[in-house]
Amino acid sequence: MNDSPGWAAPGSPSDGQGPDAAQQPPAEGSDQGSKWSAAQPPPGQWDSPAGQTPPQQPRQGAGWGSYPSPAGRPGQPGQQKPAAPYAYGNPGGGWGGPPPAAKPGVIPLRPLALGEILDGAVATLRGHWRSVLSVSLVIAALSQIALVAVQRLTMDSITVPDAGSSADPAETLRALGDAGPLYGFEYYLEILGLVLLTALLAPVVSRAVLGQASTPGSTLKAVRPLAPRMLALTGLLLLGALAAGVLPVLPGILLGSAALTVLGMLGSFVLLAWFYVTFALAPPALMLERGTPVAALKRSAKLVKGSWWRVFGISLLAWIMRTITAAVILIPFAAITAVLAPGGLSSFADGSASREWTFLIVMGIGAVVGAAVTAPMQTGVTTLLYIDQRIRREALDLELARAAGVEGYDGTGTTAPTGG
Repeated sequence: MNDSPGWAAPGSPSDGQGPDAAQQPPAEGSDQGSKWSAAQPPPGQWDSPAGQTPPQQPRQGAGWGSYPSPAGRPGQPGQQKPAAPYAYGNPGGGWGGPPPAAKPGVIPLRPLALGEILDGAVATLRGHWRSVLSVSLVIAALSQIALVAVQRLTMDSITVPDAGSSADPAETLRALGDAGPLYGFEYYLEILGLVLLTALLAPVVSRAVLGQASTPGSTLKAVRPLAPRMLALTGLLLLGALAAGVLPVLPGILLGSAALTVLGMLGSFVLLAWFYVTFALAPPALMLERGTPVAALKRSAKLVKGSWWRVFGISLLAWIMRTITAAVILIPFAAITAVLAPGGLSSFADGSASREWTFLIVMGIGAVVGAAVTAPMQTGVTTLLYIDQRIRREALDLELARAAGVEGYDGTGTTAPTGG
């Protein structure tokens, strides 16, 4: 039994129990209608096109982007073909591509390719920049203030190896051990910020997919009722990430074994990667399905199952692109600190510049700017991955088409002719 809920686009008081709920088709493979969230667009926009029903068979065939073929090929309306799956890159074995998919917003309503996911994330940032930047700037500023405070408190206790002498392994290990808590705090602070930002921007991405406008006020209105559950989910994910990162290295630390600690660190990286990818889709699942935090974690694990490496690869690529872009943004701020820092460039060589408030504040401002611009792209990719997985497995594109008011949608990613 498929217990997947329906799509929850923000904006309507319907809770799935009103008269429009009866018009919603059952989720694929389920024995009851999809439960619609309390925040939907106006009920009139959700009426199902005449004669359109969701497919009764799984729509995912061979390949990443396959779906059932239409009854007849384009240009041959009288020729009936069996509904066999085919890859949308080469339908029917011909050289031409498929008919253009319905695209009410930033993505086409069909299984998405890598480029479409990245392009959709960038288009969301470009088209809804007021809502996106207003949220990401607040999250980035709060995170950076906390990081700068911790950096300044811990910098005096960190051992900096002498750059003019030969590297001493013991001194290097001691420096790494001193800096470990700071790096760990920075890593988990980044995870916390990404989880919150993904949850807060999920309503913005959902509106962008439907081709609807969003404002900071409408985003806040959509998020406010779910704030307690969002904070609970964030806490659960943070605790899980802490357990995945700390438990593998704990035996080596307690026994004082460097070799065992190194092995534990390797195990931590693997476990953290598995944890992050498995539950990466939980924030958008919580905000768009409006369930409980535990239900969101289960939904993420279910959607990622069988596509772990794909979700991992796309998420890793988005992180690399984000990191490179943020580093480029930081270059002018680093040049400013080189001019303002006492001692000039020599203070960078001996590490003394990083202990000064001038360096911390200027680089902190640069980090806020970089995070505010680049983090929404990664969170947008995460939300679009969630939507893509539901399109592939649950025919979510049918519900999205009804939400966007697409007429004549035939369930194959294209619109059927409406004229006689």
